[in-house]
Amino acid sequence: MKRFLPVFVLGLVLTKCVAAQSDSLLTLWYNHPAARWVEALPLGNGRLGAMVYGDPYKETIQLNESTVWGGQPNRNDNPEAKAALPQVRELIFEGKFKEAQDLVNQKFISKISNGMPYQTVGELHLLFPGHEQYAGYRRELDIANAVATTRYAVGGVKYESKVFASVPDQVIIVRITADKPAAIAFSAAMSRPAPVTISTKGNDEMIMAGVTGDCDSVKGKVQFQARVRIVTQGGSVSAGDSTLTVANADIATLYISIASSFKNYGDISADAGANAEQYLVQAVTKKYGAALQDHVAAYRRYFDRVVLDLGVTYSTKNPTDVRISRFAQGNDPQLAALYFQFGRYLLISCSQPGGQPATLQGLWNNQLYPPWDSKYTVNINTEMNYWPSEVTNLSEMNEPLIHMIRDLSVTGSKTAEVMYGAQGWVLHHNTDLWRINGPVDGSFWGMWPMGGAWLCQHLWEKYEYNGDSSYLASVYPIMKGAVEFYLSTLVPYPGHDWLVVCPSVSPENSPAAHLESSIAAGTTMDNQLLFDLFTKTIRAATILERDRESIVRMEQALKRLPPMQIGRHGQLQEWIEDWDNPQDHHRHVSHLYGVYPSDQISPFRTPELFDAARTSLIFRGDPSTGWSMNWKINLWARFLDGNHAYKLMKDQIKLVDPEKPGFESGGTYANMFDAHPPFQIDGNFGFTAGLAEMLMQSDDGAIFVLPALPDVWKEGSVNGLRARGGFVIESLKWQNGAVSKLVITSTLGGNCRIRSYVALKIESGGTLVPAQGETTNPFYRVPRIKPPLVSPEAKLKTVTLKETYLYDLATVPGKEYVLSRQ
Repeated sequence: MKRFLPVFVLGLVLTKCVAAQSDSLLTLWYNHPAARWVEALPLGNGRLGAMVYGDPYKETIQLNESTVWGGQPNRNDNPEAKAALPQVRELIFEGKFKEAQDLVNQKFISKISNGMPYQTVGELHLLFPGHEQYAGYRRELDIANAVATTRYAVGGVKYESKVFASVPDQVIIVRITADKPAAIAFSAAMSRPAPVTISTKGNDEMIMAGVTGDCDSVKGKVQFQARVRIVTQGGSVSAGDSTLTVANADIATLYISIASSFKNYGDISADAGANAEQYLVQAVTKKYGAALQDHVAAYRRYFDRVVLDLGVTYSTKNPTDVRISRFAQGNDPQLAALYFQFGRYLLISCSQPGGQPATLQGLWNNQLYPPWDSKYTVNINTEMNYWPSEVTNLSEMNEPLIHMIRDLSVTGSKTAEVMYGAQGWVLHHNTDLWRINGPVDGSFWGMWPMGGAWLCQHLWEKYEYNGDSSYLASVYPIMKGAVEFYLSTLVPYPGHDWLVVCPSVSPENSPAAHLESSIAAGTTMDNQLLFDLFTKTIRAATILERDRESIVRMEQALKRLPPMQIGRHGQLQEWIEDWDNPQDHHRHVSHLYGVYPSDQISPFRTPELFDAARTSLIFRGDPSTGWSMNWKINLWARFLDGNHAYKLMKDQIKLVDPEKPGFESGGTYANMFDAHPPFQIDGNFGFTAGLAEMLMQSDDGAIFVLPALPDVWKEGSVNGLRARGGFVIESLKWQNGAVSKLVITSTLGGNCRIRSYVALKIESGGTLVPAQGETTNPFYRVPRIKPPLVSPEAKLKTVTLKETYLYDLATVPGKEYVLSRQ
């Protein structure tokens, strides 16, 4: 049955729960300019990005536009793969893994492209003569309003610069003011670390035009243009051949517009100059005050949906970089809350509806050839970027990801046919603006045909939160296409009645048994991903009442997927064979996908697997790259261990010197960017998702409130988190580490099952009863997995869980329910 979200309910979800939160607690601030890019402050409107250094004398604003990528439309399929596939499989099943890997390198890995790089547009430079010496300096990023401000004084004059990236006006605006008339004087220039043409137009406009770079065998052909116009009150603007000069102004406002020739992944025929000019002309007609007001309103529409209070700290008088450096030594709950909200700020700023999804660095990159090309790495990183989108009430922000998956299902159908002779569509471990699908970077990393299976989880998860069957119908063909690829390519595993993916890898890791090769068949993560893909596609087909024959085929394949296995060390096996090494501290923990973000392994339903997975995570250890550390925060939250999750938060919120990076050490740069190192934005998003998981989970058949609250957060509250099944946590308050008040709004109706460590009672709205049996709410029906295979050498432990209370609450759409502790 089709579900409609009533207009009044939608308004309730968007605007309710916005309790007042102090903007001063949502500000990153510093008492010195940025000396490096990872100290500059990020701004973005989804399409345009800026990094503001805040230098009073030589200000730098580094610029990005989301479609300025190297290369041009291209495909990277290797047609030699199909003929070599049977031999590769034979080698793997014979245990000749190195030979199989060598053959994959020859016949599968792309000979055309390893993916194109996301590239910087360049920099805007503002030179203020006489401002070398200054006093009273402060720069800040107000994430409550998405505005960066720099303040200082020179010669008794107070100067202020405000910068924001406007979604409504699609430009970046810089406003420079002084507290005395005719005091503003500077010159403006632009640069790029590659050849560009810089010119002026009239007396007040500067234009930088260029073409993106070549990469591998693909020639760069994306044209782009950046335009800067300066409008002053008082004084004058004059133009040189490639610079603008402002003299004796009271106020100067700079409008920065950027556009490229990109239309879509197959078409780069847009007029970059005309589009950049159109944005600029429209923006300068609006008064500055109106532009700022419109920007703040558009931003806060999203940001204000969630309010977090983890308790009071007394260190807010210190600059943000100092607080980061001291976080592990003391309790600074407001910095943890700021870090959480900073992740939401970044997602709103780099992933707006109608645009491109967040890259490995979100929207921000100052290089032509950045680390890993700042592409989309889909064996964890791209997915992690969107983990906070639904739970932290930013559903619209994952629309670019959904759109990219639609594109990839089209481009990937040819890859499936050319490389595997298969139906459906396939994606390996990387893609880019051009939606490539073939394997890249060598067999050890790239021979992983599961990207489509993982991305499809996001299609289903969006439905779990919105319950919109029209949306589900629109993405169902994509899910079905991914299923068709695996049904076409699964093969029997020798000695068992199992169907497996072959060849594949457990992302970026290799088993101790053959360290020189990662290639394998039937890895645990592959099996978990297929279980989710098949079960969720079956549910989608059932809801939509279609494809009965496909349902039967998926059910048959499900029966033959290998079960999860517990190895001789008591660990959850990463591979189909018991190859795990307890001393393996690899950054990827791929086989724990079944714990998070999936819901296959549960403390209440699968205690043996729960303990084995926990053992595996203990073996891996805490030290890791930034994104891995933040995945582990989510995992420890699912293991219901808030103190261990918080320990990893302390490991993450430590100041990293970019000049002295530790290998795979994680941490945080001065501007709160996650340090892999180097910078990867997925760590920021993983932290935000992880903190939400510590406060509320809705994956295991119920809404679990405060499942992993650390001891340090004795009192606090959160408003606006969203739970599967269309529930909004309008307010969750706790005292002495336990729930004191819980307010839930239902947008879809149906049974709301609630789990808590303390007994609850209903204050208003309905009737709360002890839960019995399986919930009647279809969004909370948990998957039934096969019992694990257990090594006879494994020593299993009994999982001791803290007692919980489980309740059912019948709800109707649009109604609020208030509960409290008994």
